[in-house]
Amino acid sequence: MTVIDVWAQHPTLRFLQQDMLASLRRWVGEQIPTEEPSPELTVAAMDAGGVDRALLSAWYGPEGPLISNDEVAAVVATAPERFAGVASVDVRQPMAAVRELRRAVNELGFKALRIVPWLWGLPPNDRRYYPLYAECVELGIPFCTQVGHTGPLRTSETGRPIPYLDDVALEFPELTIVAGHIGYPWTTEMIAVATKYPNVHIDTSAYTVRRYPTELVNYLRSHGRHKVLFGTNYPMITAEKALTELASLELDEETTRLFLGGNAQRVFQL
Repeated sequence: MTVIDVWAQHPTLRFLQQDMLASLRRWVGEQIPTEEPSPELTVAAMDAGGVDRALLSAWYGPEGPLISNDEVAAVVATAPERFAGVASVDVRQPMAAVRELRRAVNELGFKALRIVPWLWGLPPNDRRYYPLYAECVELGIPFCTQVGHTGPLRTSETGRPIPYLDDVALEFPELTIVAGHIGYPWTTEMIAVATKYPNVHIDTSAYTVRRYPTELVNYLRSHGRHKVLFGTNYPMITAEKALTELASLELDEETTRLFLGGNAQRVFQL
């Protein structure tokens, strides 16, 4: 059964050293390394968790790229059968952002765009995102984002599914959206949005199986079996840890296949 991690990062040192991630490091008990992590470390973590392929995301924020698109591309090139790239851009410069997205997809072969709204303090229905949504539709790639509260000590307001993501899905019906981090404490809102719009999906990154909200598990077992994708948010959580209690979800074989990899293959055209 193919396992695809739809939200992972191969971290740079400057990403790991960011003060805003201190709360996450405290939760997971990790120390900052002294050398740039090697791609082999990420592959080893994938192997330990049974992950066949991981989508590695760039990280762009107001202070600049914490993980640049070119850095992601360099890691993907070391193991293209195991990795795929997800672009990020500076939303404050709309035309430059659109051109960079085109480059990432057309030249680097990236599979999606990811913007983390709390980094910018701008909810997904802000006008600065809209040129990027149009370009995602033209390029035929998903837009990935974060929903729910923030682990870092930043405002959680930008992660509310309603009204922000609801507005985007309404105004861009051709846009495929993957909302990462489940949406807690607004999980029911996120499920409502995913149910309402054919092209909206949820990924489970940043949560281990044992922490999935009951509402999400019920959705996954029923009419949401084609809408929920597995993710980790590696290196914050490894696949091995995230999937430890997978059997407790009591999913049938087909739902398990879709959740772990089938939905990701379809949504990201892998």
